Amino acid sequence: MVRPLDRMTMFPIQIDAANGAAARALNAAGWDTPSMGRILVVEDEADLNDLITRQLRQEGHEVYQAFDGQVGLDTVRSVEPDLVILDWMLPKLDGIAVARKIRERYVTPILMLTARGEETDIVLGLEVGADDYLTKPFRMRELLARVRAMLRRIAINQEAAPAPAPDAPSDMIEAGDGAIAVSLTMRTATAHGEELELTPKEFDLLALFVQNPGRAFSRDYLLERVWGDDVYVTDRTVDTHVQRLRKKLGDEAEAIRTVWGIGYKFQVKQSATAGS
Repeated sequence: MVRPLDRMTMFPIQIDAANGAAARALNAAGWDTPSMGRILVVEDEADLNDLITRQLRQEGHEVYQAFDGQVGLDTVRSVEPDLVILDWMLPKLDGIAVARKIRERYVTPILMLTARGEETDIVLGLEVGADDYLTKPFRMRELLARVRAMLRRIAINQEAAPAPAPDAPSDMIEAGDGAIAVSLTMRTATAHGEELELTPKEFDLLALFVQNPGRAFSRDYLLERVWGDDVYVTDRTVDTHVQRLRKKLGDEAEAIRTVWGIGYKFQVKQSATAGS
């Protein structure tokens, strides 16, 4: 049950009363808006949680609420939302622990809310699995814009990768004598036959690398290609995602090589019989 909002000015958020009306006007005008999604809001401040939930529901989303980390994690398992809005400071399990556990099984995008604005805290959030972050205090308009951008990328990925017919060959790209294999249509990747649990951005990075072996990519190019220009990210975001991707590649982590002063390139180890 949604609680009444009678003390909204107490909370670290700035309200734009026209948000709901603006969204409806954009839809009526035929603007390209992302499809509605299932969103989980995990925030222990009850009125703030209710406020975010109400704004998202006004935009047409199906919204679930959790007020501590453990309930949030249980809800992820039962509902499998399209997006999780996750507060850092939570009772029972904090946001960092929740994000880690989500990433063990799911690639659900995570937007982390935090009052901790230090770069080290933001980097930690990204390293454990958050896809984006928003520092309190924030404007509701910005939160809604981030949600739209994240759901839009999901929709684009789904449209770009329709499920192939049962008899159709998959467009599998292999590297390192098959040590790493990526299916662009199914958006799956394996290392030595074991499927990798990748977030959408981790998959996009790996797919880009595998398709362009030996090519050096600058961080700016990777930001533009993978994240686009509608999300507030920095060069450090690329580094943290590459670190996470390397960990998941295990023995093949060295395939993603650092090009000092530029960025990264993908170059698998040569087999022992190469050139013989």
